[in-house]
Formats: sequence, structure tokens, C-alpha cells
Amino acid sequence: MAPSPLNSRPPVPDRALRAGQRALLLVDLQNGTCGPELMERRPAFLERFQARTLPCLERTLALARNQGIEVIHTVIANLTRDGRDRSLDYQRCGMGFAPGSREAQVIRPLTPDPDEIVLPKSSSSPFSSTVLDYLLRNLGVRELIVAGLLTDQCIDHTVKDAADRGYQVICLTDACQAETPERHEAALACFQGYGRQCSVAEWAVSLGEA
Repeated sequence: MAPSPLNSRPPVPDRALRAGQRALLLVDLQNGTCGPELMERRPAFLERFQARTLPCLERTLALARNQGIEVIHTVIANLTRDGRDRSLDYQRCGMGFAPGSREAQVIRPLTPDPDEIVLPKSSSSPFSSTVLDYLLRNLGVRELIVAGLLTDQCIDHTVKDAADRGYQVICLTDACQAETPERHEAALACFQGYGRQCSVAEWAVSLGEA
């Protein structure tokens, strides 16, 4: 975590964690955002996702499951068929997918296990439109590992909201993606002070799984 330029004091070290105090949050990795059927509409984005980001996400999910880390998925999905429950911003830009639709389902390579939590959300940050904070506190989670889409939108909001609520945050940089590499790097620079940033390989080493 980078120290704030407004404060010369060194940052406080992360708190020691016990087993069961970590959760992995996979954000918006669904057919409507990164499914293979979008290749014609978003070829550059999908090619980069499939070649680089998805393998990192698959390893991330495997690591979390192997370590017994709680896995939570969020998907952009309305609670109502007509989307009247969405945030004003989502309504204005036409963002949202019908409940139970293919677009609202997690992509096949990252299919949730039967007992993993899937939260439909209708805002950039799941802390705004879901019971995520309530669930994390019930689960005893103190560290939230974040990965998914898009780095400069939902990931940015989620990381900042988690930090503001007192969670230690890790953003897995190569398991996140924005529309362009430039936007991805700019976003990481913007929220670097809100938590730790590392690659999936570095995270694996910290878990004792090089």
C-alpha cells in the first residue's frame, strides 16, 4: 500500500489474519460482460480477456478454493424484469440484465460451486446495492481479495468502499481488466492507496503456493 502524499507517517501494517478471515470477490464475470458471444462487438477487449485475464482468474479461483477461502461472485442483474430497481445511472446508460437470463450468469470457466454465494447487483459497487457488507461481517471476513471487471469502474468503486468500511483489501492486478490497458493502469494508480496491489503469482506466494 502506498503512503498518502498528505501524510508523512508510515502506513500501518496489515493486521494478522486467522484462517477463515479472507474472502475472494469476483466482480461481474458474466456472459453479458465477457461471454464469448461478445467477440464480434468487442474483439480487442475479448481477445485480451481470453488470452490474459481469464487464465489469471481461473488460477485465482483455484487458489481460493484450495485454501478454503470464501468465494463470492457478483453479477450485474436486475431484481425485476423491467429493471425498475436499478440505480439511476444504470437506468440512464441502459446497464442491466434480466434476472435469470443467460447474460446474468457467470461465465462457464468460472462457474460458481453450489455453495458459493452469487449476489446480483445494480450499482457499480456491490456495497451499494447488495448485502455484501452484512455477509462479510457474518462470515468474519477482514480481508477482501478483489478481481474482475472493469478496473476503472466497478473494481475501483469496490476497492474504495471496502477500504472505507474497514476491510484490508488486495486487488489482483492481472486478474482485472478495463476497456483498454491504459485505463486499467490509470485506475490502478488512482486507487493504489486503498489497499495492496499484486499479481496472482505474488498472491499465490503469500499463500504458500508458489
